[in-house]
Amino acid sequence: MLLDEIETTKEVKTPQDPIKRIIGQGNAVEKVRLAIRQRRHLLLVGPPGIGKSMLAKAISYHLEKPKQQISVLHNPQRPHHPVVEVLSREEIEAESRKVGVYLGRTASPQELPYFVAERLGYRCSYCGVTSKPDDIICPKCGSNKYGKVKTKSPVGNAITEVFELGINTPEREVYATRINSAGKEETVVYQRLDKDRVRVLDQKSIEELRAINEGKKRNVIVPLSRRNFVHATGASETELLGDVRHDPYGSHPEIGTPAYLRVVPGAVHEAHEGVLFVDELPHLEHLQNFILTAMQERRFPITGRNPQSGGASIKVEDVPCDFLFVGACNIKDVQSILPPLRSRILGNGYEILLEVTMEDNKTNQAYLAQFISQEITKDGKIPHATKEAVLDIIEEARKRAKVVDDARNSLTLRLRDLGGVVRLAGDLATDEGAKLIERKHIKQAIEEAKPIEYQLQERYGSVWKGIEKDQIINPEYGKIGSSYL
Repeated sequence: MLLDEIETTKEVKTPQDPIKRIIGQGNAVEKVRLAIRQRRHLLLVGPPGIGKSMLAKAISYHLEKPKQQISVLHNPQRPHHPVVEVLSREEIEAESRKVGVYLGRTASPQELPYFVAERLGYRCSYCGVTSKPDDIICPKCGSNKYGKVKTKSPVGNAITEVFELGINTPEREVYATRINSAGKEETVVYQRLDKDRVRVLDQKSIEELRAINEGKKRNVIVPLSRRNFVHATGASETELLGDVRHDPYGSHPEIGTPAYLRVVPGAVHEAHEGVLFVDELPHLEHLQNFILTAMQERRFPITGRNPQSGGASIKVEDVPCDFLFVGACNIKDVQSILPPLRSRILGNGYEILLEVTMEDNKTNQAYLAQFISQEITKDGKIPHATKEAVLDIIEEARKRAKVVDDARNSLTLRLRDLGGVVRLAGDLATDEGAKLIERKHIKQAIEEAKPIEYQLQERYGSVWKGIEKDQIINPEYGKIGSSYL
């Protein structure tokens, strides 16, 4: 859809496929499609704000859903060396059918006791309306659903006490008691299954399930139902490679925590069958070596990484980590990437230098209008823009291509900064009560959306003169130091 065919950005359709939302990177998109089909690694190089993260996320959108679940099992012969169990989707479904007879009954959130529905995240503790557990804010009253839990006072039903419990997230499982048909008290377990189903286990079901699971003590560290995109930018060693939590009781059989329950996966394991994305790759420094090993072996052990912790003696071998690696960095940082890691990427993937400008023609102008529409929709708090406002953004894209990249007859692809202009203009329009972003909002946003360096240049003549002003001036003694001393 060309610009001549629209009046506002509301008429511009946003593609469902994330790859089609990427503007001006035709060569990179073709390589990404190949990487998806052939499972190749990628190194994306270019300045900030040109779509490196979007490309990485687009890859995960096109990958198949994970097919394996990774668990750590108790090892009776060597408790400090738990073993890995990898189950396929078919094996998990077969196991679920095997114990299905013991899985109790399912119920809707409306059937649950009030306090159970609140703890599981369905019922608002303020107004009592039920909604999805992921909705932290109640869709009816606008309150934090988990802010308060009301209980009856022992004084009588006429008084209700409100306790601030600080519940930030819904619970997956709630234990309660009830009186059964024989007049005896029994335990009941409520397990959240999805947005509108809860499993209810009575005492008999609990005991039978316990008997079935007694022989196999399992800790699921990488579940079957998971995201296939893991963002590990700036990750610490334990976040990237996994860890074993410390047990102050030394795995005591009665009060300690068994070793297999203390194993925590790293990003390399959570990205199994998916994408491991690391932006600013050189900043990981020596940890790049571990990524290289994981890429080569497709398995990486989990061990305690603090030598002062009781977890340091625990090790889980051969934990799967078969991921598609996407690294990204700025042009000046390429030389800081470990040569063996770059060699591995080139040996089984592609290094891609992203574009910073695209040709100024009607097709690419329409793509910029699509970008503006996408940014407005993604933000969700600002109105759409008029065609005239879009034309002003396009003019700004021309200026930036010429000034920043010395490119004539071009449009900039440094779109993050351009998106900032759109958001500021949208905020100005919202503050004014306007239904659309107009030219005046764009012009004001362009004037105000300037980095501090430009503002210092305009106010003081240079950045360094501006820095000099950040001093305390005493009329009697002159300059006496930084204003922060």
